Amino acid sequence: MPISKYQAYAPVPLPDRRWPSQVLTKAPIWCSVDLRDGNQALVEPMGVERKNRMFNLLVKMGFKEIEVAFPAASQTDFDFVRSIIEDGAVPDDVAIQVLTQCRPELIERTFEAVRGARNVILHFYNSTSTLQREVVFRSDRAGIRKIATDAAQMVRDLAATAPETNFVFQYSPESFTGTELDYALEICEAVKAVIRPTPQKKLILNLPATVEMATPNVHADQFEWFGRHISDRDSVLLSVHPHNDRGTAVAAAELALMAGADRVEGTLFGNGERTGNVDIVTMALNLFTQGIDPELDLHDINEIRNVAEYCTQLPIHERHPYVGDLVYTAFSGSHQDAIKKGFEAQKTRNAPLFQVPYLPIDPKDVGRDYEAVIRINSQSGKGGIAYILQADHGLSLPRPLQIEFSRIAQEQMDEDGKELTSASLWSLFGRTYLLTGAPLELVAHKTYPTSEGTRTLTADLKQRDGTIRTIEGLGNGPVDAFVDALKRSYGVEFSLVDYHEHAVGRGANATAACYVQLEDAQGRTVHGVGMDPNIVMASLKAVLSGVQRIMAEAGSRG
Repeated sequence: MPISKYQAYAPVPLPDRRWPSQVLTKAPIWCSVDLRDGNQALVEPMGVERKNRMFNLLVKMGFKEIEVAFPAASQTDFDFVRSIIEDGAVPDDVAIQVLTQCRPELIERTFEAVRGARNVILHFYNSTSTLQREVVFRSDRAGIRKIATDAAQMVRDLAATAPETNFVFQYSPESFTGTELDYALEICEAVKAVIRPTPQKKLILNLPATVEMATPNVHADQFEWFGRHISDRDSVLLSVHPHNDRGTAVAAAELALMAGADRVEGTLFGNGERTGNVDIVTMALNLFTQGIDPELDLHDINEIRNVAEYCTQLPIHERHPYVGDLVYTAFSGSHQDAIKKGFEAQKTRNAPLFQVPYLPIDPKDVGRDYEAVIRINSQSGKGGIAYILQADHGLSLPRPLQIEFSRIAQEQMDEDGKELTSASLWSLFGRTYLLTGAPLELVAHKTYPTSEGTRTLTADLKQRDGTIRTIEGLGNGPVDAFVDALKRSYGVEFSLVDYHEHAVGRGANATAACYVQLEDAQGRTVHGVGMDPNIVMASLKAVLSGVQRIMAEAGSRG
């Protein structure tokens, strides 16, 4: 690799840094830039219908600051801003943010776009990085500073002509991470001197990592340094706007908040130029897992994902934190077993804290369910398989049966080379134990007392050809008599070793589930399962299930 083409990012001289010992205790001010920064990065930018749907979603989620457009960039953006203002779509407690470069004709057009709005954040910017000063603008520090201060004076003057609108000003030294810290401070101080903010009317200084160039700790050092040196700190809101070029935008934003940032600009799920913007949903739910109110409504993450995917025409990755299809899913057998036991303990513990191994968040808190928490593939163990059968079908398998069916399921997956869904696992369980497609099916039974105190049982078995065969046996009860009848009629030798039963469901719709453990003439263990609203019928079905498996095994051995 040609490493000579690159050099390390210079660290910030901050030996007494304080941010590492800080603990986040509240959510920042959130500003969504989905409709502007996110939209400009799309192969097919949103039309009016998709823009409206995204805007309505952001409002519903609780965003109070929404960057809606770069209205001077296109007629579509301009018209969208006008439509949400004129149609009364902007709630009184929401500020729309609009972006403009520090160019007079663009600033004038931007003010035309927001005419009549109640609350507006007027966001103006120019690039200040060393590289862009040299190769794009070919200007010195003083020239770049004058561009910013001239724009600041213009936005202040134009705002004064629109007293019906509550304007807040925001300035961004674009490519802050590529700008010398002392110069970024210098130009922000110059802009602030023109705007003249107060503690009641603050200036937002947005310090964007337009390109992520260093590790998150360096980003935090930059914010702490800047926050210490900017004057009138109580009249300034420091805003973070990280991009994800190094894959650490979330960490960079979180550490910047620890270093004193007040506000975060980002997008839902991190859409944006190149590798994207910081992911606000991930950040908000990270706070949620620490017991901090994210101040965004994320209770239906599926709806949020669906709208975002529709509006951006981009899919959300299956492994995306908190929202991907597989993020609450475990395939590993040991993980599945721990999750199963964790859910069981959670029910009995009756404690307010959610504590389940491998799950940082209760899926139900974001509108997900437990159906996909455990999925079955060749790495799965008995715990995962047992969990699926219990969660989806109400069956609490005895441990020896768990072990036996786990082996059967593993063999099926090895043969198919793919995972077993809940439906396919249930189908396999039915074919194996519940007499689905079996040669014999129990249709009816009757019992009669004898003079010796025992009971006689007759059972009607439907055979594969559709005919009914009636068998008869004698025993101390229905199960014992049915065992005797099967031995007499089919010449199969076995003994009943163990028996379990439980109810599935409640009330009139309850079903009995019965499990038997049989031992054949060679001492091999076989299990049978029966389900029926009638407990006796379920017990007999379980015995017939196990006996047919013994008979099938004997037949396969010749």
